[in-house]
Amino acid sequence: MATIREIAEKTGLSQATVSRVLSDDPTFSVKETTRQKILSASLEMGYESVPQYQRITIPQRIAILNNVIPDKGLQDAYFDELRSSLYRYAEAERMSVTEYHEVSDLIDERTKYAGFISIGPALFEGDLLRRLHAALPHCVFIDINPAPNLFDSVQPDLEQTILDALDALMDAGNRRIGFIGGFGNIMGDHEYPEDPRAFAFRSWAVRLGLDIDGLVLDEGPFTMDNGRMLGERLASEHANDLPDALIVAADPLAVGVLQAFSAAGILVPRDIRLISINNQEIAKYTSPALSSYDIDKDELAKAAVFMLSEALSTTHVVNRHMRISTKLVVRDSFVPSKH
Repeated sequence: MATIREIAEKTGLSQATVSRVLSDDPTFSVKETTRQKILSASLEMGYESVPQYQRITIPQRIAILNNVIPDKGLQDAYFDELRSSLYRYAEAERMSVTEYHEVSDLIDERTKYAGFISIGPALFEGDLLRRLHAALPHCVFIDINPAPNLFDSVQPDLEQTILDALDALMDAGNRRIGFIGGFGNIMGDHEYPEDPRAFAFRSWAVRLGLDIDGLVLDEGPFTMDNGRMLGERLASEHANDLPDALIVAADPLAVGVLQAFSAAGILVPRDIRLISINNQEIAKYTSPALSSYDIDKDELAKAAVFMLSEALSTTHVVNRHMRISTKLVVRDSFVPSKH
């Protein structure tokens, strides 16, 4: 069992400094790098008041890198809720938060922070990500994972969500299933014009033996206007052979799709069943109300804050990536046979 004196010898710091940091003295000011050095040493050496498997909560200064691309629409509401949850859980973990919108600004002020959490779908070039990691190696990305070999991440399990949606639709007797989505990127450096939901849909459709020829429309932003355009296109191209059901990658798109179908005289769920993803507030008030897979923004935020807190207070040499499950909230646009 290590003592304060032994920790002081290992870190090259005074016993008084080590003692005041480990006792979390609120009147004692110390550099973040010094605090982390002491905490890491205490964990490695088995200091008695810091058991190896106990998650330690100490005051930290962290940043939020807000990479949201405002669209003045429903997508903004998703990230606003996620951001609010982040602030709430960070405060509970005794983290002081400062928000940044530019990567360069965060890199310039890196010495102020122990780590950061990133939200939003904005793309990063590889060189910028490496510079960011060199400046602040402790980070958790939410929703996307631009550099799995550099940063930790917390993401909704969208691939499993797509499989769950296909299973539910097939169990209800639907065999011709379409997909409407938007532009996105596969994790890491592989920047293909394909969102993970569309990627999963195509992959699972092949494995499940589904005929999706001409039934996948995935281009443009995740907005109502684009959903309306893609819905109009599907209705026009398949006026006489509509798919049995449709999976839509996000609620903003689904709202536009419903508007397009209504204008074309296509009734949901009579003529076509529809499942969406996100379960935003608007899903309750569409006509018909949307059956949508709920992405728990609160759970994403909590997991990200705890993951960063653990990274700051322990030593691990591999990056960690967590997937959060989704759950179908059943409304009028599709009712599963097992509901």
